[in-house]
Amino acid sequence: MTTSNKFVYILILNWNGWKDTIECIVSCQKLSYTNYRILIIDNGSEDGSELIIRKQFPDIPLIQTGSNLGFAGGNNVGIRQALAHGADYVWLLNNDTIVKSDALDELVNAAERDSITGIVGSKIYYHEDPVKIWFAGGIWRANRAFNTHRGYNEYDHGQYNTVQEVDYITGCSLLIKSSVINAIGLMHEEYFLYWEETDWNTLAYKNGWKIIYVPSSIVWHKISSTIKNDSYQQIYYYIRNGLLFFQRHEPKRLFYLFAHVIYHTLRLYKKGNINSAKAYRDGIKDFILRRFGKQNTTGTNR
Repeated sequence: MTTSNKFVYILILNWNGWKDTIECIVSCQKLSYTNYRILIIDNGSEDGSELIIRKQFPDIPLIQTGSNLGFAGGNNVGIRQALAHGADYVWLLNNDTIVKSDALDELVNAAERDSITGIVGSKIYYHEDPVKIWFAGGIWRANRAFNTHRGYNEYDHGQYNTVQEVDYITGCSLLIKSSVINAIGLMHEEYFLYWEETDWNTLAYKNGWKIIYVPSSIVWHKISSTIKNDSYQQIYYYIRNGLLFFQRHEPKRLFYLFAHVIYHTLRLYKKGNINSAKAYRDGIKDFILRRFGKQNTTGTNR
């Protein structure tokens, strides 16, 4: 339990996923932390989500964005409302998660330990394999082409049970101080999907805040229920946004990454993996178009 009474806004972004969202909300209603408010943001769903969720939870506010604004855009709508209503913290929580009852207590406790801890995040397991790790803190280095999850696909034997400073926290379960948002701004919406939280974490770190992984905060994730792993969309956004991220934060290494992804694109074509090769190609193409001021409007949600 926590002795803090900080006011937390829990933001749950929905896009054509009302079943998962309802289960997530029910788990949040069992949290032992009491000073929180849930806010649902519907990103222009077309499956009747808004009506179903409103009917199921008439006392929980829901904002309809009117169109799919992506992960960053949709959450930014909720963040603005949270800040306007005096939130001390904002907890980004994927709609396809189930939270342990003390998950928020543990995050707030960790965040309150000092004034320079800005972002904290949970240990995240696979929902279908409850002791198999999906995320135990994020690692990103300028000399690496991509970011990585610590502990990914490992079974938990206590090897990641230490509170630790990391490079980034995934937006699947990310608690951020309002003071940090006020200082660095909202998430950059041009990412639309993937890398936006890595960008946000990096901005926080560059402005003097610590990014902390909290293993005692437990969340179970159903993993990309709205987009298949290794699908065209997933690869396309990951490649395009990785290039955008390096352009923003490591411009001196951008040529290296650009050469790296072109090399892998050619290898995929050679191996006959045409769908993945096209996703790489289109991600590179869109990145180039954006650099010259022409933007692709292709979109999906996380």
